[in-house]
Amino acid sequence: MAVDLLTDSGTSALSQEQLSQMMLGDEAYASAKSWERFEAAVKNFTGKKEVIPVHQGRAAEKIMAEVFLDKNDAAFSNSFFDTTRANFEHRGATCFDIPTKKSADLLKPRLFKGDIDIKKLRNLLNRYKKQAKVVLMTLTNNTGGGQPASLKNIELARDITVKRGPKFIIDACRIAENAYFVWLYEQKRKGSIKNIIRNLFSLSDAAFMSTKKDGLANSGGFIVTNDKTLAAKFRELTVLYEGFITYGGMTGREMETIARGLEEVINLTYLEHRIGQIAYIHSELAKIGVPLIHPPGGHAVYVDAGKLFSHIPRNEFPGQALVAALYQEGGIRSVEIGSLMLGKTSKPELVRLAVPRRTYTRSHFDYVAEVFKKIVADKKRYRGFKITWQPSTLRHFTCKLKPTNKTGHYRN
Repeated sequence: MAVDLLTDSGTSALSQEQLSQMMLGDEAYASAKSWERFEAAVKNFTGKKEVIPVHQGRAAEKIMAEVFLDKNDAAFSNSFFDTTRANFEHRGATCFDIPTKKSADLLKPRLFKGDIDIKKLRNLLNRYKKQAKVVLMTLTNNTGGGQPASLKNIELARDITVKRGPKFIIDACRIAENAYFVWLYEQKRKGSIKNIIRNLFSLSDAAFMSTKKDGLANSGGFIVTNDKTLAAKFRELTVLYEGFITYGGMTGREMETIARGLEEVINLTYLEHRIGQIAYIHSELAKIGVPLIHPPGGHAVYVDAGKLFSHIPRNEFPGQALVAALYQEGGIRSVEIGSLMLGKTSKPELVRLAVPRRTYTRSHFDYVAEVFKKIVADKKRYRGFKITWQPSTLRHFTCKLKPTNKTGHYRN
């Protein structure tokens, strides 16, 4: 593999300070010193009083789903990511994606395409009333192209939700990147990233974070809230599923790494470099005619595979065809976010190029652009896929596919 852009989750490089901090890992089962440092760092980062550790984001999703949702309940979001949706639907709830209307035009570079549609949210909450239990803001909007949500939009969504009774939840996996865009475009470079992050967390009844993203770590996560009753419910399930309430499935070394990572991620120089890398690869691909979501987001570049491979029908997964082409032609790994991953809920057929933090240089991105140039020049050669086996849930992780081409090859 030449360049791995499958995910930015848990794949980032650790700093020398994080590696050093790992050596202080206290592996005591309960109330380890590493837990105390982790808890203090999370409280400082979020401004929340109650901290519940988990081994990664989807563990938090499972706990949240069990606390808030039952059969026939309804949950609403700017866009649920795959595991969030799966955990909520596993409880029997119905999930509604209601992204802002401006996100529908992939090519138009409008700011804050990760917003939730306020009008639709109000109408749906009024329609479902007692069934409506959760409104979730995903920051940044991963399924929607890694696009940020504005502080104003989140505040409006919070106000509408609180008046009607559901819990307002934040998926904070990439909250530092979202805060950077708020700082850059909404606050015109005024204030601090740290204060914006704490302001965002303050709007939530509860929030969860996979620290494999903006925790700059290889594992881990947490749930936070100021509600002691909710915290008690979260902790009860943490003991059942994750481990004791002072480690939640993490080692002391991991907690030390995260504690340091939460300090490093708010550094403005780091964030400018991080967002700058995404903007660079986005620009290089746009130059050679690759159809992309505009503007570039926070953690990845999203290719409109449905448009690039317009000759491949939706039921033959054009996104997965591009994923295969990138790997075969250049050893580049990526991920489909389209009809294979999301099924009928997906409209655009996207391929995500997720960039690990502090890992690659411009020469890597130049190589990616060269491989794309080869694919774009001869795009009609590539063929789609059909499923030969799939599981009942989250099929894109483990399903088996074969090319639709009679030769059994992914291209002519």
